[in-house]
Amino acid sequence: MLRLFLKEHAAFIVFQLLLVSFIMLLYWLDGFRNLDTAIYSFVISTLLIVTFLAARFTKRYRYYQKITAKPADMEHMLQREGRSPEQIQNDMYLQQLYKLYQYEVQALYATQNRHLQFMNQWVHQMKTPLSIMQLLLQEEKELDKASVREEVERLKVGLDTVLMNARLDTFEQDMHIGKVSLRSMVTEMITENKRLFISKRVYPEIDIDEKCTVFTDQKWMKFIIGQFLTNSVKYTFEPNKKVYISAVCEDDQALLTIRDEGIGIPASDLGRVTKAFFTGENGRKTGESTGMGLYLANEVCGKLGHKLNIASEKGKGTTVSVMFYNQESESQEENNDVSENR
Repeated sequence: MLRLFLKEHAAFIVFQLLLVSFIMLLYWLDGFRNLDTAIYSFVISTLLIVTFLAARFTKRYRYYQKITAKPADMEHMLQREGRSPEQIQNDMYLQQLYKLYQYEVQALYATQNRHLQFMNQWVHQMKTPLSIMQLLLQEEKELDKASVREEVERLKVGLDTVLMNARLDTFEQDMHIGKVSLRSMVTEMITENKRLFISKRVYPEIDIDEKCTVFTDQKWMKFIIGQFLTNSVKYTFEPNKKVYISAVCEDDQALLTIRDEGIGIPASDLGRVTKAFFTGENGRKTGESTGMGLYLANEVCGKLGHKLNIASEKGKGTTVSVMFYNQESESQEENNDVSENR
């Protein structure tokens, strides 16, 4: 502790010695040549400096003892040992720094726990399609390709969800905003999920103008629309039902709506369907829900600046809508760029 104190005040000690020497030199050059007085002045100055440093060391002793000791836990730094204004301010700064550290650690733990829990659920659920494919391959009769294709699709959807969940933490690095046609994007996702529509005997109905465009990230938006479509079909248990996909583009906004005629969401679950791992009453019916689809959709919409809204009535279906903002201003900027190029 003493060594640390001397290192901290080394510049002060050197400055005081130089100051005393300079004053004595001035007296010497002015003709004052009494050696005894000079020695007396030097000794008195030295004693005053030593007394000041001793008092300062005594006052800071507990503080030095705290920062040189090996801490037993993180709460050790929260102990208030400072007496001087500088030490008190330093203690307050450390406390604020510790709170920031706790917040970051808790956020990191929450993310890790979310990934771990999701992976555990996903691995458990992926055992089912793998087991089914194993049984199909063991049968001596001709392989049922339709059944294998269905299980492969389930694996593909699960893998896509895992990848999107992993990329969510680095969303900004993977984001690319561009002008996208809503109709072509919806049509593409319906085509990708056509086997699901056919197997469930549920039919899509699109009502979107070809000129309706939005500014968004196409890859992430396709994932969101895919989640909405698969949920609409998966929770429609009766055949010959429809899924209505429509969009309204006006002023500086665009509203995409996907409405199904499925079983609907109970009122008690509606406010929690966007929470991570929440499966609710409907998820327990199918036994295949991870509770991550709508959570990821809500997170991505928030990061893209879109607003997600879910309305439902049990037994009558669910309506999911995404509001795209500032479309007119984006279009105006694009028109200005084109005009400048001309």
